[in-house]
Amino acid sequence: LHEPGEQWDSTLTVSDSVALTTSRDILEAIGSGRGPRRILVALGYAGWGKGQLEKEIGENAWLNAPAEAPILFDFPATQRWKAAAGLMGIDIGLLGSAAGHA
Repeated sequence: LHEPGEQWDSTLTVSDSVALTTSRDILEAIGSGRGPRRILVALGYAGWGKGQLEKEIGENAWLNAPAEAPILFDFPATQRWKAAAGLMGIDIGLLGSAAGHA
């Protein structure tokens, strides 16, 4: 994730202030000091079957928050989830750690 600006080989616009690029050219530019100033590099793997993620989103199994550049690029990693929840009006402090059926 990075601030918009130069167009890289596989850039997708997420919002007015956030873009997503997965191609090697941006990594090379970042490594040589020519990349975007504000970046969040993530590496991992998640495997979903065809249509699985869309189905889960449709079932409200995921919380979706707006892509806000300050939260992504300026907040410490440990505070991002609370800030993102706050965008949706969720006070994390009011959630309990126990789960069950009412």
